[in-house]
Amino acid sequence: MKQRHMAELTQIKRIFEAALLAAGQPLSLPQLAALFDEQDTPPHEEIARALEELKEDAAGRGVELIEVASGFRYQVREEVHPWVSRLWSERQTRYSRALLETLALIAYRQPITRAEIEQIRGVGVASSIVKTLEEREWVRVVGYRDLPGKPALFGTTKAFLDYFNLKSLDQLPPLSEVRDIEDLDLQLAFGPRDGTIPAALAVDAEIETETQTNAPGETPALTDETREDAPSPDDEVDAHAESAVRDDTPEPAA
Repeated sequence: MKQRHMAELTQIKRIFEAALLAAGQPLSLPQLAALFDEQDTPPHEEIARALEELKEDAAGRGVELIEVASGFRYQVREEVHPWVSRLWSERQTRYSRALLETLALIAYRQPITRAEIEQIRGVGVASSIVKTLEEREWVRVVGYRDLPGKPALFGTTKAFLDYFNLKSLDQLPPLSEVRDIEDLDLQLAFGPRDGTIPAALAVDAEIETETQTNAPGETPALTDETREDAPSPDDEVDAHAESAVRDDTPEPAA
């Protein structure tokens, strides 16, 4: 009986391993369970054990099995990433400081409106920034503020958590420890966190090149200097906006 159980567990592991490598995206527990016929679906305990053993089996290998917001996935380990990344000739994605600051504010202070982001940063938010974040599926409209005009409220998505190897917003580094946007860049590793990349995904070649200029003064919450974003053709950005706005730095939203 025990040998039969071990054989069944081994088969479950083989099925999960093949599915996770073939999927090219995280698979949730319901998706993994759906690989079996209804009458043959393993109990939750066996599914959990199979995944745990797959994690252990990957120890010392070039890939690891991790759990992110959308489910489980195999990805390249940090220590071999410099070699594996040579498979792709495209340049890695680079984002402007303005985009990273906007994304950080949405992540830490969500739900938040565009006007509130502009108030905190002291400069206008170009429409191209919001468009890029929405196209990357890192942020989405989660509601509308009960104010004249019903401004949209932005929040992060599961895709944002997946990209940065996070299971939940609770895993974001405490905002009190982030003194500058470069610190946040290091802690989140903008490109998947810890330098790792999903095993079945290529390096993104899109490059964000929005022009920026510096202005003297102090930027609240995230940076030490005020920056002015060059407006996109469809934006009217006030280049002389008030630079000092807020000194309080709340903890990240759960």
